[in-house]
Amino acid sequence: MMFTTNDCFILTENNKIAPIILAIESSCDDTGVAVCAGGKILSNIIANQSVHEKYGGVVPELASRAHMQHIVPTVQTALQTANIELKDIDAIAFTQSPGLIGSLLVGVQFAKSMALALGKPLIAVHHMQAHVLANLIDENNHPEFPFLCVTVSGGHTQIVLAKSALELEVIGETIDDAAGEAFDKSAKLLGLPYPGGPLIDKYAKDGNPLAFKFAEPQMPNLDFSFSGLKTSILYFLQKQEAGFIEANLNDLCASIQHTIINILLKKLQKAVEQTNVKRVCIAGGVSANSGLRKALQQAGEKHDWKTYIPAFQYCTDNAAMIAITAHYKYLSGQFAGLDTSPTARAAW
Repeated sequence: MMFTTNDCFILTENNKIAPIILAIESSCDDTGVAVCAGGKILSNIIANQSVHEKYGGVVPELASRAHMQHIVPTVQTALQTANIELKDIDAIAFTQSPGLIGSLLVGVQFAKSMALALGKPLIAVHHMQAHVLANLIDENNHPEFPFLCVTVSGGHTQIVLAKSALELEVIGETIDDAAGEAFDKSAKLLGLPYPGGPLIDKYAKDGNPLAFKFAEPQMPNLDFSFSGLKTSILYFLQKQEAGFIEANLNDLCASIQHTIINILLKKLQKAVEQTNVKRVCIAGGVSANSGLRKALQQAGEKHDWKTYIPAFQYCTDNAAMIAITAHYKYLSGQFAGLDTSPTARAAW
C-alpha cells in the first residue's frame, strides 16, 4: 500500500507511522488478523473453518482447535501483506468478549504471549463495539458523531448511539433471539444447509417479499424480539402439504427476509425520532445481507437520513474492526494487563 502526502498519520520522533497495531479476532469460527497504521488498515486476513458445515452449526471444540491451527500462518500472512515486521508493532489487540470461550482463549493467550515476548502493550476489544466502529474504517466515507448503528449478527441485535469512538450506548437490543439466528433457523426450517442466512438472501432476490405474511412481534421502546417470528414460520410450514417449500422457496425466502428487515428498520426509524440523530449505519454479519443494505439506502432517501454501510469484508467477523477500535483505545491510553481474561459474555 502506498502512502501519499495527503494521508493523515501520527508520526513518532523517527517519522514512523504510529500506532502500528496487530489485531487478532477469534470470537467464533473465523481466525482473523489485521494490521493497521495510524488508523489505516494495511491488511485484513481471515481463515475460515469449513469443518462445521456437516454439523449444521459451529461446534465450539472444533472451532478452538481450528484456531490453534490457523493463528500462526494467519499472523504471518497479515504481516507480510502489510509489509510490516514484528519489531515495528506498537501494540497487540485482541477480542476479549463476547464469543465462544474456547475460541477466545486461543486469541487472547496468543496475543498475551506475543506481547510478553516483544515487550508490547495489549489492547482488549469488545467484539460488538468493534462491529460499530467498522463504519470508521473507510476514511473517505464514514459517519460523523453522533450516529446510530444497528448491529445485527448471529448472536446480537442492538441499536447503538455512538457519541464518540469510545462512548457508545446501547439504546435497544433483542430480548431473546438475534436477527442472524432468525435467518439461520428459518433457513433450517426450509431445509437449507448451514450457514443458511446467505442462502435466504440469494433466493430472496427472485422471490416476492409480500407473498407470505409472518408475525412481527410488537416490543416496547427500542427492543427487539425474533422468537415469535421463528414460531410463526414454523407453524405456517407445518400446515403446508408436501412439496410446498420446494415450489415456493424463492417467495418464502423473500417474505422471511422482508419481515426481518421490516422489524429492524421500524425500530431504527423510532430511534431516529427519539434521538433526532439522522446519521445511521448498519454493522455485523447480517449487514452483508443485500436486502438489508438496499432497504437501508431506500429508507435513507425516504426519511432524509445519511446512511453508511461497511464494505462486505468488514461486516462479518474480521480483525480490521478490532484494529480500528484498538487504534482509538491506544490514543486514549486504554491498555490491558497480562492478567486479562476472556469472557463469553460481557457488557460494554
